[in-house]
Amino acid sequence: MIKRSLQEIASMMNGQLNKEYDIEIRGVSIDSRKIEEGNLFIPFKGEHVDGHQYVKSAIEKGAGASLWQKDVPNPPEDIPLIFVEDPLKALQALAKNYLMQLSVKVVGITGSNGKTTTKDMVAALLSTQYRVHKTSGNYNNHIGLPLTILTMSEDTEVAVLEMGMSGRGEIELLSKLAEPDLAIITNIGEAHLLDLGSREGIAEAKLEIMSGLKEDGVLIYHGDEPLLKERVEGHSIRNLTFGLGHQNTVYAEYIKTREKDTLFKTNLYGTEFVLPVLGAHNVQNAMAAILAARELGITPENIKAGLSSVQLTNMRMEMKKGKRGEIIINDAYNASPTSMKAAIDLVTELTGFNRKILVLGDMLELGPKEEEFHLKIGAMIKPGSVDQLFTYGRLGKKIAEGAMKVLPKEAIFSYEDKEELIATLINQVSKNDLILVKASRGMKLEEVVQALMEG
Repeated sequence: MIKRSLQEIASMMNGQLNKEYDIEIRGVSIDSRKIEEGNLFIPFKGEHVDGHQYVKSAIEKGAGASLWQKDVPNPPEDIPLIFVEDPLKALQALAKNYLMQLSVKVVGITGSNGKTTTKDMVAALLSTQYRVHKTSGNYNNHIGLPLTILTMSEDTEVAVLEMGMSGRGEIELLSKLAEPDLAIITNIGEAHLLDLGSREGIAEAKLEIMSGLKEDGVLIYHGDEPLLKERVEGHSIRNLTFGLGHQNTVYAEYIKTREKDTLFKTNLYGTEFVLPVLGAHNVQNAMAAILAARELGITPENIKAGLSSVQLTNMRMEMKKGKRGEIIINDAYNASPTSMKAAIDLVTELTGFNRKILVLGDMLELGPKEEEFHLKIGAMIKPGSVDQLFTYGRLGKKIAEGAMKVLPKEAIFSYEDKEELIATLINQVSKNDLILVKASRGMKLEEVVQALMEG
């Protein structure tokens, strides 16, 4: 984490101290309940809560100092304060300056789906030869990314930073803050259609990651996506592509999905890789990670070792065992039409199970065509590929309606009450059933997974 004198901290964020102090700041915190000794407290002034009212409490709990927004009245006189125009901009400036002081390569990752999975894979590969720091949890926005940077130790050699967004301009801000040496765009899906209106708008928003890319930096992107390809071709920036098409820098020569892992081989290496993650879509993420690792000098042997040891963030294609011996794929962290289709395709490919059951919930933030997207998901289920479909939520009901065209009516169960769904599902499942659980994060379908495991 950042360790600097209070004077240095104030200078790095262009703030003014209320008076001189001999204090070393060790890390930052935006939550007065989670203060650690020596932290700099960052109070944000929101619509409903003003963090300035917790400044004294933060100091009492061990904070070394606090920021104070200049236009907020009545600053306490007896504690170390740095006066700034805007605490958020001060936090971002501090992170940017700290990063500039370190000898560290930066890998920035964005995309509609697969950002976190790709981040985990890139970090796993690079960790075979470097000291790596990566984004924790969902700390990938205008607040989370600077906090991630400021938790980085000074001997870090590579920072792997996830960059999320909800609208235009956000990726540009994050990219200019982090100034990546390598930028990865995993894909362009339908997430954020509600805010951006079209896949073209999403592509343009994701390509904002080039805004802060270093002059000699490299863009790595999904080369099978025309919306990216046609926009990148107009730039002089060096770029590498991954995908299934043979025109890409790296492509998969074959993919074999097994019960607990995925095997694949690429055109770049004569070896077969073992990925302890299910699904052909995760091979795409792995190929993006391979290109990043190759650019940073990771040996083929270490690429293979890194891929075989990948551990994904929770609720992303997570294999669990239920109380009755059923196998659960917990993919309840997020969902879009692209990722939903990939997960259903995976279930279709897997063999050796008693029955296959889909538990699918609402996909959120899809805009005016949300019902159409859900109907299409139901209709694209291949007849005979699954035995039962359970849906949850208002939009999940549309998945069930779409599935009426391809599945027997008695195989489809639709609920807007989660407890009813759980009760019926528990009565249905048996040993060696395969159950996929997937929906947008707001639907909290991990509660279904937990109920199956607890019985």
